[in-house]
Amino acid sequence: MSKLINGILAAEEAFASRVALVIRTHPRHLTAAVAAMLMTAGGGAFAVASLGPDAADLPIRQVLETVTPVSVESQSQALDGYSFTLFRTESTRASDTADALLGRLGVNDPAAAAFVRGNGEARAAMLSRVGRTISAEIGQDGRLHRLSARWVPDNAGGFRRITMQPDGASFAVRSEAETLDINQRVAGGTIQSSLFAATDAAGIPDAVASQLADIFSGDVDFRQLRKGDRFAVQYESLEADGQAMRSGRVLAAEFETGGKVHQAMWFEPAGQKGGYYRFDGESLRRAYLASPVEFTRVSSGFAMRLHPILNSWRQHTGTDFAAPPGTPVRTVGDGTVDFAGWQNGYGNIVIINHRNRQQTAYAHLSRIDVKAGQSVSQGQRVGAVGSTGWATGPHLHFEFRIDGQYFDPQRMLAEQDGGAPIPAPARAAFAKAMGAARTELAAASAVLQARAD
Repeated sequence: MSKLINGILAAEEAFASRVALVIRTHPRHLTAAVAAMLMTAGGGAFAVASLGPDAADLPIRQVLETVTPVSVESQSQALDGYSFTLFRTESTRASDTADALLGRLGVNDPAAAAFVRGNGEARAAMLSRVGRTISAEIGQDGRLHRLSARWVPDNAGGFRRITMQPDGASFAVRSEAETLDINQRVAGGTIQSSLFAATDAAGIPDAVASQLADIFSGDVDFRQLRKGDRFAVQYESLEADGQAMRSGRVLAAEFETGGKVHQAMWFEPAGQKGGYYRFDGESLRRAYLASPVEFTRVSSGFAMRLHPILNSWRQHTGTDFAAPPGTPVRTVGDGTVDFAGWQNGYGNIVIINHRNRQQTAYAHLSRIDVKAGQSVSQGQRVGAVGSTGWATGPHLHFEFRIDGQYFDPQRMLAEQDGGAPIPAPARAAFAKAMGAARTELAAASAVLQARAD
């Protein structure tokens, strides 16, 4: 009965609140309505009669029920009837041991650790490697149900998977080669300090950030970004078993800096080489990339300087880029490898012939990844930063030559013609693709704006 009384009181309170709200919201309308009623009734008095019994006259009944508490022991016994599986994923480290790797995955299974140490195939796939994706399915007792390693061995579009599962008293290993799934992702970010910091905060791969810098290198000075500059990007994600293994090509991008918006889209006209274009159809392709090393700093320019080893003033015939050892070095333009090997003070050097009797040279490399006579494409890796030859520390010495004469690389890379615009027969297809790209970038920008708000 107490519940009934409380319900009636709650209903009355709700009704009163509603009436008060109506009075506050529509005072003039309510006054007019009351006046009309009074005039219709000839000025007579009116009242609202209650149709229910007085709550004070209702009987009160007390209800008592016996509740039996459930013991912790019985609950524990009930849980024993259920089983569950845990799923964990980690990346391999250079210093990993079998116990360290399985420990990070939450596996408490000495037999599994011993098998990884002793089996050549499992050991080669999971230990002494960096960045491989390891996934584990674990029982509630910590025992291993399944362990798999996935990695991309090359750029052929596939990945390798090694799976290890219990098999009687031991474990069975299965090796498979699979094709990567290509999906599309959109993301965006706002600059607080640098492009790489912003892409890291947005969960965007470094390879995508590097492509953004290359695409807009002729329009945006990435060394002078401002806080609040923003970007949106649509890119390919190459995935294995639903997990991203690496990123592919940037499909469309937008960068806003200094109040100006720059947009680009990848498009491949029928029968022609693909490239990036502005939304008005103008090509963004340049004969040379702005830099042979992604996101680094110039430590020495094209000028007279005191040679750090010979201790004499000499013309520095190129540009030095400071970078950690092993940093990838890429060719700034299409061409053919003229020389790849050792040359005195240059140490390991790669020289590439380009059009119009132009050459670029990449020196002091720690390794060389191309051979003489090989054709290379713009952005292709030719080696890695090192300190071979006459070098006091790791850096890339980069030269630009025309007919054997040395020219300032930074000036030559900056002063270059662009590519051809979209050909007339491809404009309809380009316009259709551009509409889809606008939609994707708008979606990424909307999400970014929602986060900011």
